[in-house]
Amino acid sequence: MQSQRADAAARRALILDAADSVFGQHGVTAPLDLVVEKAQVGRATLYRNFPDRTALIEALLERTVARIARQVETLGDRDDALFEVLQGMASRIVQSPALADYWRAVDPDEPTIKAARQTVQALLKAPIQRAIDAGLCRADLQPADISLISSMLGAALRGKTREERARLATRGLTLLRAGLQGPADGAG
Repeated sequence: MQSQRADAAARRALILDAADSVFGQHGVTAPLDLVVEKAQVGRATLYRNFPDRTALIEALLERTVARIARQVETLGDRDDALFEVLQGMASRIVQSPALADYWRAVDPDEPTIKAARQTVQALLKAPIQRAIDAGLCRADLQPADISLISSMLGAALRGKTREERARLATRGLTLLRAGLQGPADGAG
């Protein structure tokens, strides 16, 4: 039974990887047959795991939140953890532009999106406080500001190629870091 569960989990991960790739290349409205083809699974396997496109996209969003949670956990009590997480978010925007755009475009009160945002804000509460305590960022930064920061990083979606998105994300991070540090004279 355990082997069957492991196989099912592996197939589910394979489908999510394929969807991430297909959506990144063709957008979130790409035909799901492309996901089936990329994952090399049957259509029934796709629909057994994800009954529709919304369920597939929601699983990708959940996986993104889980990645952020793992990254926060891995970084532990580092003072600069917040900035490492922001770097990870920027990289994710570059790698998966369609998913990032979907995350930004959907109504923020939609239950799945709202829950994901609240989870990310809760995950980043301690890293934000550590960065503030270490003098790495302005004292008025709040967990709710993460949605705004994410939207600012999302400007990298304007890049037409992965390289252009990476360049824009890097520049955005540079500007954001300076802004998060606050004015040099301490007035904020």
